[in-house]
Amino acid sequence: MSIERVNPPVLAAPSGFAHAVIATGSRIVFLAGQTALDSSGSIVGLGVAAQFEQALGNLLTALRAAGGEPEHLASLTIYAVDLADYRAHGQQIGATWRRLVGRDYPAIAAVGVASLWDAAALVEVQGCAVIPHGTQQAATAT
Repeated sequence: MSIERVNPPVLAAPSGFAHAVIATGSRIVFLAGQTALDSSGSIVGLGVAAQFEQALGNLLTALRAAGGEPEHLASLTIYAVDLADYRAHGQQIGATWRRLVGRDYPAIAAVGVASLWDAAALVEVQGCAVIPHGTQQAATAT
């Protein structure tokens, strides 16, 4: 199994994302959008950076339950109700990414939206992961 990040030199240098990701010899896991919901179903976190951390943590929990790890993320879409606020907190969000995922980035898109399903949510993350064949199946999958 391999995941190769492709960043053509004719495109602007990526910062916090890869332009393309190629995966071979693997299983694909589609990850539902996650907001900053805690286990009781309440939105937690004051501000977009705190909510991003919870939402990304939730996404990684789902990924691990499916048998994957953060390095298997191939694509991520970030929906934010205020893209200017999201960009303004980019350093905090980047630090959270590096702490939870590492320094490799999947193909990422950030999309501004009018609102999210959870009215108190400021950000939602949705992804796709590529897990090597032969990786142990998750015991918690149903």
